[in-house]
Amino acid sequence: MFEEGDRELEIRALELNAHVVTDLLCLVAEDEVGDYPWPSPLVKQLMAAQEFSGKLGETASCVYLAEELQRPVRVVAAGLGKTEELTTEKVRRAFGAGLKEADRLKIEVLTTMPWTNGGLTPGEAARAVTEAYLLATYRFNRYLSEKKECSVRFLQVRYDPAQEVEVLPALKLGQTLGEATNLARDLVNEPANVLTPERLAQEAQKAGEKYGFAVEVFAGEALAQLGMEAFLAVGKASVNSPRLIVMRHLGDPANPDRVLGLVGKGMTFDSGGLSLKQAKGMETMKFDMAGAAAVIGAMGALAREEVPLNVVAVVAACENLVSGTGYRPGDIIGTMAGKTVLVESTDAEGRLTLADAVHYIISREKASVVVDVATLTGAVIVALGHLTTGVLTNDQDLYARLQEAAHKSGERVWQLPSFPEYREQNKTPYADLRNVGGREAGTITAGLFIAEFVQDKPWLHLDIAGTAFAEKDGDYLTQGATGVGVRLLYHFAETYL
Repeated sequence: MFEEGDRELEIRALELNAHVVTDLLCLVAEDEVGDYPWPSPLVKQLMAAQEFSGKLGETASCVYLAEELQRPVRVVAAGLGKTEELTTEKVRRAFGAGLKEADRLKIEVLTTMPWTNGGLTPGEAARAVTEAYLLATYRFNRYLSEKKECSVRFLQVRYDPAQEVEVLPALKLGQTLGEATNLARDLVNEPANVLTPERLAQEAQKAGEKYGFAVEVFAGEALAQLGMEAFLAVGKASVNSPRLIVMRHLGDPANPDRVLGLVGKGMTFDSGGLSLKQAKGMETMKFDMAGAAAVIGAMGALAREEVPLNVVAVVAACENLVSGTGYRPGDIIGTMAGKTVLVESTDAEGRLTLADAVHYIISREKASVVVDVATLTGAVIVALGHLTTGVLTNDQDLYARLQEAAHKSGERVWQLPSFPEYREQNKTPYADLRNVGGREAGTITAGLFIAEFVQDKPWLHLDIAGTAFAEKDGDYLTQGATGVGVRLLYHFAETYL
């Protein structure tokens, strides 16, 4: 993996009866402020004096003299909101807010109070806290001469020994998901002059070695022999040649016909090609491989947790640049599936690479279910903003599973319609398909272009163009890559267990 630099964090489980010698973080719901087991009556009075009410995201802090330690202890309180409305996402948000306050106070070692709120199980809370800690302390600063890290380098999660069998595995899973999400964030935040298609393939191989999944990489003539004409057309203009990255976690070898296929868009930079993008905002096009990063991170989490499911992930990695060798608007190109495509815009390139990748994962890797993840359209940002991932599907059971996963991960999804009439917009008299369906319903027609290649397999399309990066710091996410999709895909895979 890319070097972690100074990002050395430690998480430890601490039994309830163990001696606490650190500063404290209290996550408190609105309806339990008065009854919360504050570490001291004085702390309760000091919080009341600050009118701390436990509203979601609200924070307060104080210092008291711990008699048993004979030294001052700093206490940070963060509000969870109402118990009846509590979710793991609100725990993450509350923890993120509390961590910011702890960072402001320059706290280095922090211990959470035991979980007492009935809105969630101790295991759910432990997982959410661990994820939030790793996500909130993340910094992409490897190119800064002066690196500013979060002051909290050590987190202790306190628990009742009777809950050990639930809490300890949850802490491990939370750490796995947090680390895998940060891997995806690192990949997406890397500049395109560093993260070329070849380098992305190398990073996938390193992730495979670290987490325990197999990686195979195809390049050059091997791609031509596969018949990936659409994928190769997109990458023709760049001196950095394409790579097809295939990752395999065969956790259920007794059922080889049951394979979850994940496909991630891997455009390491997208200039738009001859249909050149505007200069303003083009620097963000290094984020156009966020779908690839999501499936790489998800594979890492699934392999480390030894999930008993066969999962294969495919990334068609390339750059969409401008040169005399590039493909042109008006070209008619082939695909691995044998269908022809009229290129109306070279800036509608992602769906071309995904078409070949989806056909590959079905025909060669025998995927029985396919989920593709892509920063595919600006139209999804117009429709849903930066808070929600747009989804198309041909199977409502799959979408119900995705909703269950979204609830666990806190990553919002919203299903868009896919009525047959929308497919008409992708038709042309000159080829089997055209790669632009017009201005109307752009996210839908882009997704339905991919649907032409899924054969009869249950399929989900996730357009993460709006959710892949944050323009400003949030509760537990910093400006830049969000790592969206890693935890969502992991929990989606869980629904098959």
